[in-house]
Amino acid sequence: MVNCPLVLICDDDPVVHESLGIYLDSEGYAHRSAYDGTQALEMKKTEKPDLIVLDLMMPGMSGIDVCRTIRQTDRVPIIMLTAKGEEIDRILGLELGADDYIVKPFSPREVLARIKAVLRRFEEKTEAPDKSVVRLPQLEVSLDNYQVKIMGQVVPCTPKEVEILYMLTSAPGQVFSREQILSRVWGYDYFGDTRTVDAHIKRIRQKLPAEGVKWALRTVYGVGYRFEVRA
Repeated sequence: MVNCPLVLICDDDPVVHESLGIYLDSEGYAHRSAYDGTQALEMKKTEKPDLIVLDLMMPGMSGIDVCRTIRQTDRVPIIMLTAKGEEIDRILGLELGADDYIVKPFSPREVLARIKAVLRRFEEKTEAPDKSVVRLPQLEVSLDNYQVKIMGQVVPCTPKEVEILYMLTSAPGQVFSREQILSRVWGYDYFGDTRTVDAHIKRIRQKLPAEGVKWALRTVYGVGYRFEVRA
């Protein structure tokens, strides 16, 4: 992480850029502005920001599409903004790989706090000495390249799906509560709720084979989830 983190603000509302810019300046952060989705992708390539604040609804190309495109090749932290409060929008953004989610109207001070928290978590993960690969019969989960392989074949997964699966497979038989998964994967500063975990687990299950393997992702009703490996 550079000494002066660069934040790319992607929003079609000039007021958002002005208000966030004032707070970022006060904390010594550099920042650049993009006003539509296409410009956001172009500036992501040229400016190489340390974090992106990305509005869900933008002209030309939506924030969802921007996030999906970025996540095909890059793990740069993304905080999504939206005027919508519906559950489906929030979960969709997180499933695509956003690191946090803030509903408008918001306090610029709150956004700054989230930026600091997400950058701190990202730096800790990047520097973590124990980042590695879990290998089980017919299953490999790697945090080195954020890949999941089943029977030698790469299975497309979002970054958060990989992190959840890595957490569960790292400790077979251990039960993790939804709150523990939220804290470990999204961080203690994440302001989500446990339905996000359930949605991710559902999608992970859809990608795992139902038979022909010696392991399974189990629900412990009233508690959480565990990854079970049979002898």
